[in-house]
Amino acid sequence: MKKILLLLLVFTSLCATSQIVYESVQRTNIYDFLDELANEKIISINSVVKPYSRAFIAEKLQEANEHKDLLSKRQVEEIEFYMKDYRLEVVYNTKGMKPLNIFPKKDHIASSLDPMAITYRDSLIGFTLRPIFGLEYFINSNEAAFHRWGGVEGFGYIGKNFGAYTSLRDNHENVIMTSTTYFNQRIGATIKGSAKGGGDYSDARGGLMVSWNWGAFGIVKDQAIWGNNYNGSNILSGRTPSFAQIKLELKPAKWFEFNYIHGWLVSDVIDSNRSYWDGDTYRDVMHSKYIAANMFTFIPWQHLNLSFGNSIIYSDIGVQAAYLIPFLFYKSVDHTLNSTNNYAGQNAQMFFDISSRNIKHLHLYFTFFVDEFSISRITNSSEHNFLSYKGGFRLSNWPLKDLSLTTEFTYTLPMTYQHRTSTTTFESNSYNLGHYMRDNSMDIFFALTYKPIRGLRVDLSYAFAKHGNNYVYGVYEPGDQAPILKDITWQESIIGLKGKYEFINNAYVFAGIFISDIQGYDVDGLTAEDYLTLFTPEMYWGNTTTINVGFNIGF
Repeated sequence: MKKILLLLLVFTSLCATSQIVYESVQRTNIYDFLDELANEKIISINSVVKPYSRAFIAEKLQEANEHKDLLSKRQVEEIEFYMKDYRLEVVYNTKGMKPLNIFPKKDHIASSLDPMAITYRDSLIGFTLRPIFGLEYFINSNEAAFHRWGGVEGFGYIGKNFGAYTSLRDNHENVIMTSTTYFNQRIGATIKGSAKGGGDYSDARGGLMVSWNWGAFGIVKDQAIWGNNYNGSNILSGRTPSFAQIKLELKPAKWFEFNYIHGWLVSDVIDSNRSYWDGDTYRDVMHSKYIAANMFTFIPWQHLNLSFGNSIIYSDIGVQAAYLIPFLFYKSVDHTLNSTNNYAGQNAQMFFDISSRNIKHLHLYFTFFVDEFSISRITNSSEHNFLSYKGGFRLSNWPLKDLSLTTEFTYTLPMTYQHRTSTTTFESNSYNLGHYMRDNSMDIFFALTYKPIRGLRVDLSYAFAKHGNNYVYGVYEPGDQAPILKDITWQESIIGLKGKYEFINNAYVFAGIFISDIQGYDVDGLTAEDYLTLFTPEMYWGNTTTINVGFNIGF
């Protein structure tokens, strides 16, 4: 930690143009709006790595605002609306912040309703404090459930170099909807269960970043989403609980970007050699577990991004200096450190992503995740590599304004994301770091999104997913001959209609209705109910029509 702080101090000597504070990836409206502007070629973004910084979002909103002749009336209103929130990144005072400003005669401190915050800003320091509260209610013929959360978030800047942020959310679910094995996209959590049912969990995020005019470096505890997607990434999905990570971002040229993380994961594997008795209490100590990952993005033409990278999950050797070098091919490093013995080595991956917005209104993308690969398997029809594919497109504002069409397909082969060694699985807190459907699965997603006025979006969607035999790496051998989707153990189809309105910045009301058919099947000695229990909250079993309503201030 002392070395990290020393590096942060060294970087402050560099000339900075903007400070870095990351915007929550759960604030989907602003991410979706930037995506819409990029699809229309009004701005350019690299959407392969998220979250974005607030300064980046403010910059892109200002850039779009310079092309008002290309914007619709709604888009102009969206920009004006969001700039009320992102003004902290642009101006050095609080003049004009309203309504409900209890400091009307002050130029540098203000309270406001839109956004709901207390803000201080001058030429050196900026800080804002905001409440978090939300309530979500679900009901169908099987059960009624709710999710309640509350907390506070704050972020600020010092000078032109430092950005910092923090947040805390306490959550309660009366019916547990989040689990390491569930096939849904709710963000993972370590839940403290209750004898009455349901459970509680908390989520603390934050970070300290130093930035300069072509890069940023720091340490954060946050989500990481890598890979273009509209329905769950198959590289890093961001579904795990947030984890601590060193981050490095470099943008030295218009045609090149680089991202790197080194993260401290949670293994959930007890280290019996380090665990011990303390009086009559036995203290469990977990194995340490880490991830190092990099992503190189080349932009040969504007709006065409070609990205590739690699990662490694490692443990039992402490923080390895070689994995702190951002630009390495980590599989080769692993061979040097641990020979080529699979049982001595770590767990490495590669990935590729192509994103094209060269055709106005249209975003095309393809993602390829490689867990284990051998050339000999390509020519052998009875064997397969451990791979995941994702492809899709979004058509925005054509042929009809304010309407977008999204199509996405994901296909993951058996044993992908799994590993023979429990301390180096592609997981944190036992949640898969990759696609929410994990291995031996297929997922299809369609959506029509309509935005008739500023802040309102209506989504009509259809999702179909299925999971084959639930193979376990090392139990089914050889793993590269496991049949692909031979026997279906679980399947779902969902038709959804949902509306959401952002009435002030970062505050929403929403409602939806979802018609679903989720089934399990008798396969491999387990019953249909066994698979439903493993993969789905009980309230969604079978044919159901679920009504969902709620509101939230912050996330």
